[in-house]
Amino acid sequence: MTDEYRTIANSAEGYYTDKRSKFLAFIHHVENVDEIKDILAAYRKKYYDARHVCYAYMLGAERKDFRANDDGEPSSTAGKPILGQINSNELTDVLIVVVRYYGGVNLGTSGLIVAYREAAADAISHAKIETRQVEETVAYTFAYPAMNDVMRIVKEMQPRIVEQTFDNTCKIVLGIRKSEAEQLRQRLSKIM
Repeated sequence: MTDEYRTIANSAEGYYTDKRSKFLAFIHHVENVDEIKDILAAYRKKYYDARHVCYAYMLGAERKDFRANDDGEPSSTAGKPILGQINSNELTDVLIVVVRYYGGVNLGTSGLIVAYREAAADAISHAKIETRQVEETVAYTFAYPAMNDVMRIVKEMQPRIVEQTFDNTCKIVLGIRKSEAEQLRQRLSKIM
């Protein structure tokens, strides 16, 4: 089980044209289905005059939550090629939307597959791809006199401090790389 995944740092656009049909591609970093629905609604509103608004997305570090939609194009000619580009670049937490303006000439199934694949690939090529760590949060409650010991472990292991409360009873919530979470828990549990 790896604790890294690839996603994009910025939204980007791509473009492809074939036989006067235009394919406008957009890639976005997304983290949940509600966000995806909002983005799709915005594209359908903005490009209300387009023939098709096809898309594919992949969510989660495990890359198990995904969907491809052909939006009226022949089955598997739009969503699958877009999803194929997400998979071949090993991306997750991304949504790619391809808006098609029909040019009056049918492209055929192989032409559509190429067009949607190339539009998605162009959008990906304009995005900045980055590798991120899968984080796990560790919450720890302790007495104030143990503060120095806790902070020494925080300094040594360098987790991200998500939340902290210092009073008679202190609480700290730390975000740390998944592979190091158990070690952090063990070290904190040894503090008296």
